Amino acid sequence: MKGMLKYLAVFAVAAAVVSAAIYAYLPVNRVGISSELVMLGDLNNDGAWNSSDVAVLNAITADPFNHDALTLQKLDLNKNHALDYEDLVFFGQIYNAPNPYAAKEQAENRGMYYPRPRELFSYIPRDEYIQPPLFLLDHDIVKTSPLVFLKDMTAPRVAMDYRRMLLNEIYSEAIRFSLAWQRRKDTLSEIETDYAKKKIARCNRLYEQGDYYQLLLDLIALVEDAETLSLETQPAFIKKILFFRDHLRELIVSPGFVAFEAGDTDHSGIFTAMEAMLKADLGMDMKLMDLAPPRDFSDPKNYTDRAQWQAYKSKTKKQDFRRLVQYAQHDRRYLRAVSNTSPRMQDVQLRNHNLPMILLFRKARAICGGNKKAALGLVDEAVRIPLGWVKSIPKELLPSSVAFENFLLPGNMEDGLDKTRHWNVFGGVALYKSPRESLELALRREIMDLKQDGHSPAAMREFIRDTIANIHGIYYVVAMEELRR
Repeated sequence: MKGMLKYLAVFAVAAAVVSAAIYAYLPVNRVGISSELVMLGDLNNDGAWNSSDVAVLNAITADPFNHDALTLQKLDLNKNHALDYEDLVFFGQIYNAPNPYAAKEQAENRGMYYPRPRELFSYIPRDEYIQPPLFLLDHDIVKTSPLVFLKDMTAPRVAMDYRRMLLNEIYSEAIRFSLAWQRRKDTLSEIETDYAKKKIARCNRLYEQGDYYQLLLDLIALVEDAETLSLETQPAFIKKILFFRDHLRELIVSPGFVAFEAGDTDHSGIFTAMEAMLKADLGMDMKLMDLAPPRDFSDPKNYTDRAQWQAYKSKTKKQDFRRLVQYAQHDRRYLRAVSNTSPRMQDVQLRNHNLPMILLFRKARAICGGNKKAALGLVDEAVRIPLGWVKSIPKELLPSSVAFENFLLPGNMEDGLDKTRHWNVFGGVALYKSPRESLELALRREIMDLKQDGHSPAAMREFIRDTIANIHGIYYVVAMEELRR
């Protein structure tokens, strides 16, 4: 009897070992993928396709950019990354049939191509970026839109060649801006109205000229202004700081700067021009050559502000990094903006860098629940991730192209990390101190570098360009408010 029990114990142990080995090697629920099964077209989330979804569909098509990405993705029944008229036809079939098999049969009896029932479901990984579809339906807002070219664009926009894809995105973005303009046009200040009308006129010209890529970027920038910026509660300094930015852009391509680069004049003429702009635009009366060093190490507040900044950076969650990087890798609008680069030293007026930063900061702010300081910390840390990753790859394995120095970073090849840090840091200082103090601190910091480089033309050019990046950060970080999702 004891022998039998002994054999049974040995058998049980052996069976347990064999079972553990089988479990270890067989792919049984060990993948660790977390996905959500989405029922396309089920817009009210009741697990059915019926006429009650029609009211939701009508509400979405009337104001398509005020809904979350997952709901919008449920509209793309033909899975071509757009809400178009074929989707509406498919909706008509599925909502009026007893089941998807009947809908398919009825459609095919009419000579239509129609999705298989299983195609009306989609798995969406929970940790991946959801791309909202383009809006490619006619909309009544076209009748009142200040973008006159919208009236010339036809409705059946199907993504095919590169030009057609650009036009599709232009149409979707133009509808989005027109809806935002309709909501806000009667509440804008005189300064905001003037700026917006100039940008709108430029968009209309770009369409006439066929400069579609630049038109798309300008429309994205207009949408961001309309959906996030408000000067109503901002100090006068913020309302005027972009005038100073515009004058700096004029200065860097002016005959006076060309003469300085040619060695015909010295740096004092550039300083004199900048000082006059500072006084006229912002009421800042200063002598750039006489500015003190950027930091007063005897002021304890400098240390407490820095500690708070560092605390926000260190508290950033791993999943927040992942969400921001996934956005930068996949979002259609961000990738269009960040791809607008020029050969080295060609973006003299720093025009390619700001829009990607606006988009990146807006997304970071949404991830951080609206907290601007936390968003700045997230951006500051996140931009180091892809750069460090690329630099870890042996150079002989990298392509000789802009991809290396511009990987996931806004702006030109030479401006990616450098101008991003300028934008982010001095935007942050404007929150911890004030916009005026931030610009003054930035000027002190840039003057220190300029002196070390002997006021050379190349150093002076970067001094002005760095100041433009600093102004962008100050303006957009302070003025960005989420007016409408």
